[in-house]
Amino acid sequence: MCLLFCTTSYSQTIVYPYSVSYLNFTIENKPVRMAYMDVRGDNPSAETVLLFHGKNFNAYYWKGVIAGLIRSGYRVVVPDQIGWGLSDKPDIHYSFHLLAHNTKRLLDTLGIQKVHIIGHSMGGMLATRFALMFPATVSHLILENPIGLEDYKTFVPYRTPDSLYQSELKASFASLKKYQQTYYPQWKPEYEEYVTAQLAALQVPDFETGARASALTYQMIYEQPVVYEFKNITAPCLIVIGQEDRTIVGKNLLTPEVIAQHGKYPELGRWLNKEISNSKLVELAGVGHIPHIQEPKLFLQHVKDFLSAKP
Repeated sequence: MCLLFCTTSYSQTIVYPYSVSYLNFTIENKPVRMAYMDVRGDNPSAETVLLFHGKNFNAYYWKGVIAGLIRSGYRVVVPDQIGWGLSDKPDIHYSFHLLAHNTKRLLDTLGIQKVHIIGHSMGGMLATRFALMFPATVSHLILENPIGLEDYKTFVPYRTPDSLYQSELKASFASLKKYQQTYYPQWKPEYEEYVTAQLAALQVPDFETGARASALTYQMIYEQPVVYEFKNITAPCLIVIGQEDRTIVGKNLLTPEVIAQHGKYPELGRWLNKEISNSKLVELAGVGHIPHIQEPKLFLQHVKDFLSAKP
C-alpha cells in the first residue's frame, strides 16, 4: 500500500497534496533550497494564510487545513522550513530568527505584504518570533498548542549536539509512532500517515543528514525560548489549546515528579491568554496536541470565525 511514496526503503520523495516549488538562497556560504506550497483559489486578491509546521512534522500534515482555507477563499503558503521536509538540511546554526528571516524572504519573493499566521507546536515558537520581528506583516496570529510556553532549559537536562545526533540516528517507524501516540488521547489508524511522513522526511537527502538537522533544531528549541516575549505581541491572536495535551520537550529525560509539574496545557493556555493582551483563548475538551488533525472541522471553524470577525 502506498501512503506518501511507493517504497519500502524510505528513499523516495514525499508526495505532497499540492504542487511544491523551491526558493534558492545561501546560508553560511552554503547554497540551500526551501520547499513550499503556494496554493491559490480563484480569487487573485485573496488574503494569505501562512502555516508554520511543528518539530516532528512538515508541510504535508497541513493538507486538510489547506483545503479548508482554500474553500473559504484564502490563499495558503506552506513552507518546509530549512532543516525539515523537502527543504535542504544544512549543517548550520539554526535559530528562530533565521527561520523567520527565511520565511520573510519567501513572502517578499512571492510579493506578499500581509499574512495571517497559524503556528502549531514548534511552529508556534517560530510564529511568535516572526510576529515580533515583522509586526507590520502579520494581520492575525493563531497559536495552536504551541510549545515554548515554558523555558525548557530551566528544568530539562542539557544534551550535547553529538548526543542528540546519536539519539536521532536511532529513529524508526516504531519509535516515531510511539512518540506521536502521545499527541492524542486515543490513537487511530489514520494517524499513521503522519508518522510515515516524518520518517520519510528524515531520508531527504539522506538519513544521516536528516538526523543531524533534527538534533540541531532540537537544540534550537532548548536554547532559544520565546516564553519571555509573548507579552510583546501586538497582532490580534487566537490561542487554540487541546486540553489533553501534556507535551514537554525532553520529557524522556525527566523524573515523574518533574513531569507532573510541567506540560499542563490547560494552565499554560490560560497563562498565555493573559500574556498576550489582544488575544482570545479557545479550550478544546478531549483534544490533544494536534487539534487540526484530531478535530479538523472544529479547528477550521474557530480559525475562520477568528479571521472573519470584525475588529
